[in-house]
Amino acid sequence: MGKPKFDVYSHVTNQILDELKKGTVPWRKPWSGGQGGLTLPRRVTGEHYRGINVVMLWIAALNRGYSSTSWMTYRQAQDLGGQVRRGERSTTVIKYGEIRKDDCDDVAGEGRVIRYARAYRVFNCDQIDGLDDHWYDPPAEIRNFGTELDPELDAWFHRLGLEIRHSDDPRAYYDPARDLIHMPPVRTFETAHGYFYTLGHESAHAIADCRRLDLTFPGKTQRDQLVHEELFAEICSAFLCARLGVQPSFEQNAAYVASWVKAISDDHKAILRAAANAQAAADWAFERAGEPGVPSEQEAA
Repeated sequence: MGKPKFDVYSHVTNQILDELKKGTVPWRKPWSGGQGGLTLPRRVTGEHYRGINVVMLWIAALNRGYSSTSWMTYRQAQDLGGQVRRGERSTTVIKYGEIRKDDCDDVAGEGRVIRYARAYRVFNCDQIDGLDDHWYDPPAEIRNFGTELDPELDAWFHRLGLEIRHSDDPRAYYDPARDLIHMPPVRTFETAHGYFYTLGHESAHAIADCRRLDLTFPGKTQRDQLVHEELFAEICSAFLCARLGVQPSFEQNAAYVASWVKAISDDHKAILRAAANAQAAADWAFERAGEPGVPSEQEAA
């Protein structure tokens, strides 16, 4: 018998499940392992990876202690004058694409588009010798916000156009009926990082609402749908925080983690769907609010 076909969806799902089952929520420590600085992993072109690939590369960096922010294929390393060290293990990432049936001989299928996900392998620059020095640059250090609101980040979240209200109520939540986010005062959090990470999570719920991206979540019951929505909001907050320089929360709700394990186990595309939606929501946020510290056109006018 031939070698079994590689199932990219099962591979990704099993990687995430392995982390969750050992008590690690990989998107809550989105930085390279060796330095402790926040980062979104980059391609050799300088572009950031997106969606589930971000989570997969975070896992590899965390478990193997990589500090470089850049990743490349074996061939790309050679083209840049580098050499992957003997015995180094690659990391699997996913390339999405589509095939149009009208480009094939199958006339009956003309006009159909077949989407696919294909695995390919990359190496962190820490695994490669002989590259120029800038490839080994560590990520930026985590910013220290103390327990006070950071004006730039506060302004960034308000540029999203979401209504944010504060009170002494200790709960943080998004209320879809009133279309508003409620947050406790920043002084009730151990650090401002925790405040902004939580605000990122609740903002994800608001962005998913029908008044914005109108995202839907699978599940036969409202409770099942909520599990998938919470998974989406968690990953979206991590994507936002990695780009904003906010350290994610380390607190882990065991019940939530157990529900994610079940949801991902039952549906091998659940984690990819959640990451894709999280990326779409993060894109919406940065298109709307721009980069922190850079005023919008209206503010600059």
